[in-house]
Amino acid sequence: MRKQDGGHLREELILAGIEEIEAHGVRGFSLRRVAKKCGVSCAAPYKHFADLNDFLLAIVRYVNQQWYAIQKRIIAAHPDDPRRQLTEISVEYIRFLMDNPHFRSIIMLREDDISPEMQHEKAALSAGTMRCIRAYCRRAGMPHDVEVRKTFLVRSIIYGAALMFDNGELPYTEENRRNVFHLIDREFDLP
Repeated sequence: MRKQDGGHLREELILAGIEEIEAHGVRGFSLRRVAKKCGVSCAAPYKHFADLNDFLLAIVRYVNQQWYAIQKRIIAAHPDDPRRQLTEISVEYIRFLMDNPHFRSIIMLREDDISPEMQHEKAALSAGTMRCIRAYCRRAGMPHDVEVRKTFLVRSIIYGAALMFDNGELPYTEENRRNVFHLIDREFDLP
């Protein structure tokens, strides 16, 4: 067994936990396998996490923190332009999914596999995009039903494009990322 090193071990456990979920899902998750992968005793994770649910919640929060840092940068770059924020955030979310394929297993967790607290944390990933859509629709005076439709459409474009890029149906190129940007942007020119 190796000597434990505090914060670095916590992050290493989280990353190994992501791999464990990717390989075995939440239902087949084994904290023993995670500890073994990190070269620590099976008791070591409990020095960083209260229980298995706390560990799984920390994994979801870790993914959220990575995404929040990107969102924060985009919002700061376009503070008074919710439309630009939402188009940039949408395209960056696709890039985030493509650059971090190991996070997809967390982002796509089935609701019935996770606790209500984890469901709430996981839903927070989409909250930034939804806030931008809401802000733009309200600024433009669009009714609530239009906002709901546009939210559905933008999320469908994001996940559809990410899936097609991932499975090779569409090449993951700058041109296709621009196409997604323009498709989302154009949606907000329509009623």
